[in-house]
Amino acid sequence: MDWARQRPTWREASPAVIAAALKRSAARPSGNWYVLGPSKEIRPGRPHGRTIAGTEVVAWRDTAGRLLAGPGACPHLGAPLRESPVHCGRLVCHWHGLALDGRGAAGWEPYPAHDDGVLAWVRLDAVGGEEPLDRPVLPARPPRAASLTAVTEAEGVCEPEDVVANRLDPWHGAWFHPYSFSDLTVVRAPGVEADPADAEEDGFVVEVSFKVGSRGTVPVRAAFTAPEPRTVVMRIVEGEGATSVVETHATPLGADDRGRPRTMVTEAVLATSDRPGFALARAAAPLLRPLVRRASARLWRDDLAYAERRWHLRGTGRFPG
Repeated sequence: MDWARQRPTWREASPAVIAAALKRSAARPSGNWYVLGPSKEIRPGRPHGRTIAGTEVVAWRDTAGRLLAGPGACPHLGAPLRESPVHCGRLVCHWHGLALDGRGAAGWEPYPAHDDGVLAWVRLDAVGGEEPLDRPVLPARPPRAASLTAVTEAEGVCEPEDVVANRLDPWHGAWFHPYSFSDLTVVRAPGVEADPADAEEDGFVVEVSFKVGSRGTVPVRAAFTAPEPRTVVMRIVEGEGATSVVETHATPLGADDRGRPRTMVTEAVLATSDRPGFALARAAAPLLRPLVRRASARLWRDDLAYAERRWHLRGTGRFPG
């Protein structure tokens, strides 16, 4: 179908419905957990650093491969621990040799960390200010052993709510991403007064065709839900790849040198299929992951433009929603 001839969706894309869904997602507990990055990026023998909501964090793995995390500044004189080496599972400050094994020492106290096999998380209670949870709020996923997984990261000038709002507007899909989607219809949207206690029912269900190659399409039914304030999950509920999920996580980083908020989008794809040939696809995962990441990066190039525009309009009092 010609792009300009598809059915307009602007009347259905109610700003009030999107805003209400965003408000309900913001009220759900996160337990103060934030995505640090892809699990595979935190490798044995080297530290991984990230600033989350202005808090400098360093993470590494001990000799058993366990994820450890804590403040990114050495308590002695403030050395950047993300630049320090890991020796025998201990992070050793490269300024004066203070060795950290993940337990409290010399004024350095660890942060709770969690590795779900796809993403690495850190719990920052002083940042989140909520009642802590033992683990992050994770959606149901297909078995990792039966899935092709890929993680993509992209950074934008906006706040996490702008990223979540983008995902809670499924109506833009075929208009804004015609290279990936066609024939998109939202068959169920939550009302403005939906029950916030039921994150599964408080979601959007769409019928959409994913474009494969230059001419092929794969029709599916998918549900979009927000299990916590900084996460939106797209799950295929009917059609090819049923139970596959795409998780979008928005992590606040802090302000840039112009005082603007920065947010990291971490998108985790866990794709599965009952087709016999899918086992071959999983075997070829090292070749397929870059293709999945490239497709996600193209989508997020556009969706971050949406999120950044939303943030800009909100900041200047011109956002119509």
